[in-house]
Amino acid sequence: MVVKIKNLFKYFDTAPAVNGVSLDIRQGERLVILGHSGCGKTTLLRMIAGFVVPDKGSITIDGLLAAKDGKSVIEPENRQIGMVFQDLALWPHMSVYKNLEFGLAAKKISKNERNERISLILEKVQLSEFSNSFPSNLSGGQQQRVALARAIVMRPKILLMDEPLSNLDYDLNSMLRKEILKLQEETGITMLYVTHDRNEAFSLATRIIVMKHGAIQKIGSVNEIKMFFKY
Repeated sequence: MVVKIKNLFKYFDTAPAVNGVSLDIRQGERLVILGHSGCGKTTLLRMIAGFVVPDKGSITIDGLLAAKDGKSVIEPENRQIGMVFQDLALWPHMSVYKNLEFGLAAKKISKNERNERISLILEKVQLSEFSNSFPSNLSGGQQQRVALARAIVMRPKILLMDEPLSNLDYDLNSMLRKEILKLQEETGITMLYVTHDRNEAFSLATRIIVMKHGAIQKIGSVNEIKMFFKY
């Protein structure tokens, strides 16, 4: 088990954005949170990452308490979590290489190891020839792969993805889904993916959570969730 969430609540004003969620995220799985806008899925993701502090409940990561009852115990940079945002959040003034190197340098990883890690991940996402390019000179799909590579190069224990494909057209979305799936299978990284799109959820997940009004409606396999939506 990588992450254990117990009775988690988060309020904005008086309304619960996350309402009593309990969940175990298993090692190596692709867990997808599926739900409409405002259901609490992104807030839940951001609490796991450490960007939002839960008002009640606890988050444990690899057996270590990360947050509990309004207090952050482990800061985001120390949670060994990678995150890909919906808006990608690439640094426009940095090359692809520098975007990937920044976090490694902050962790005081040696120059040789930084070069080795970056070369390896750029090869995996088929961007080796774009190492010196800037984000503005890349296509939307290439930028998406840079954001994914930047998260994975840190070798996190869990990768969080917040609707990363929602702004792409159908063909590019479909292509990148296959690349994400291949990369996750090759690395074995635990993945938590947020989406409102059922097709994305069904194509990526080993297990799916359906959220509504801040609470979990259903947890199950892809086939179980497909049946759930039929009734």
